[in-house]
Amino acid sequence: MERKDRIDAFGAISLTGFSAFLAFNQVIIKFVNGGLQPVFFAGLRSAIAVLCLWLWMTWRGRPPRLRRDMAGPGIAIGLVFSAEFLGLFIALDLTSVTRTSIILYSMPVWLTLAAHFVLPGERITPRKAVGLILAFTGVAWAILDRDTGAGQASLTGDLCALGAAICWATLALIARGTRLKEVRPEMQLFWQVLVSAPVLIFAALFFGPLLRDLVPLHIAGLVFQGGVVVAAGFVFWLWLLSIYPAAGVASFSFLTPIFGVAFGWALLGEEIGLSLVVAALLVGVGIILINRPARRRHPS
Repeated sequence: MERKDRIDAFGAISLTGFSAFLAFNQVIIKFVNGGLQPVFFAGLRSAIAVLCLWLWMTWRGRPPRLRRDMAGPGIAIGLVFSAEFLGLFIALDLTSVTRTSIILYSMPVWLTLAAHFVLPGERITPRKAVGLILAFTGVAWAILDRDTGAGQASLTGDLCALGAAICWATLALIARGTRLKEVRPEMQLFWQVLVSAPVLIFAALFFGPLLRDLVPLHIAGLVFQGGVVVAAGFVFWLWLLSIYPAAGVASFSFLTPIFGVAFGWALLGEEIGLSLVVAALLVGVGIILINRPARRRHPS
């Protein structure tokens, strides 16, 4: 598919569905954390994803090739990926899905601001700036209101989620702004999981016992995470990122906290207060402004 200069109908539908998928994914992570230490879980997930990606790419006739000229950005993106999911998995262990979703998906703010300076064609227009301000206000409102009844809250967990958001934005910039943009999305992801698997498994040794109250359903969640969420889902996101503007793709991430609140309420019993409803409305209006195409001037 050729490169687009804005989000079209296919992109909007795909990104909305993927946002819901990511929100449900956080519920699964929080559940599996009950059986596996979070950092160890993240490392095992990457290891499973390495195998799944290698099998799939080989079956497609394009087995992974670790080119020497890609080693620098490949290792860099793998280390950032490691830091992102170390932060996310710890955050989901310490705080609620609702709070983690809202903080993590402030990522588009950091990505759009950075892309304005480092990526050609990703300038912030006045309308996009207003949209970003509204969306960020919605996110901040939800974060600062501690009386939403949304369940457990932890400053450490909040900071881990914020760190994960910044790492996610950095990851997208590396994927778009280095030589990695020359390789296919699945190869970009292969670098990420290949580097992160040993890094996270080693880091897990410093975060306590590796196993908790492990049951078979936790193992099923781990396999789903490695094979479906990472190996399939993240390749799809990177593919979308290679077609649509980075700021446009990132802006749809603001939908994930809305789905996260809904899933937290429906599946985990987390309460939804008025503040979260207002925050969701601000985020929705922000997304409309960010992705509304510019009016074309007709010659007089």
